[in-house]
Amino acid sequence: MMEPLLLIKKYILVLAAVGNQSEARAIARQLVEQRLAACVGILTQQSLYRWEGKITEDSEYLLTVKTTHERYEAVRDAVLAMHSYDVPEIMSIDIVEGNAAYLDWISDSVS
Repeated sequence: MMEPLLLIKKYILVLAAVGNQSEARAIARQLVEQRLAACVGILTQQSLYRWEGKITEDSEYLLTVKTTHERYEAVRDAVLAMHSYDVPEIMSIDIVEGNAAYLDWISDSVS
């Protein structure tokens, strides 16, 4: 079994929220086609946030991007290039443990 510290540096989950389904699908497809991500989940969510001094509620689509730490900057740049928001949410979370076969699949799918 791999040491958790090795996984912290290797695999990440990138989260990015977008405003509509077509934008979510376009970004997800590009990330997978360019081998920046092994898989991108698209979840619907309700967001409540402060923007330009007002509290706002919106329906959004959350992208869950499974990739490697070394590809984070390329993922971020690709999302930024296609994103319609002025200040896009793009965050990375370290994966510290996971199914070894699935993590191997991420490695094999991302280049």
